[in-house]
Amino acid sequence: MSATESKGQPQRFAVAGVSMRDLLAAGEAAALVSTPPRAPDPEFSESASAHREAA
Repeated sequence: MSATESKGQPQRFAVAGVSMRDLLAAGEAAALVSTPPRAPDPEFSESASAHREAA
């Protein structure tokens, strides 16, 4: 096959069989797992300790 014959039709690519919905869900799950937990708000942690002392 010459170089001019191979440029006639674009080649088709194989589809992996994974839906866009599954890809987005996997990406979101990976982001949730890899993100460290958020530090508690200072105001909330102080009120929780005050309640513990009162009990």
